[in-house]
Amino acid sequence: MPIKHAALRQMRKDRKRQQRNQAVQAELRTLAKRLLTLLNERKVTEAGQLMPAVAKAYDRAASKRVIHPRAAARYKSRFARRLQRVAK
Repeated sequence: MPIKHAALRQMRKDRKRQQRNQAVQAELRTLAKRLLTLLNERKVTEAGQLMPAVAKAYDRAASKRVIHPRAAARYKSRFARRLQRVAK
């Protein structure tokens, strides 16, 4: 355990941030899984309606630096490509 007050305060802040980041990452995984399930079941209209919500969640996570912005762009691109492939 740290002794200095500032180090203790930083630990408390880190714990709060970690919980917040884990919640955001769990939400991203849930949305991605739901989208992939719809795509695997070839439900194009439902997947198309869910896609903007998924993109928005990834953009929000990237802006908060929970995930890297390029990682968010990569996921969004892959989901969009897969959606187009299933729609054909």
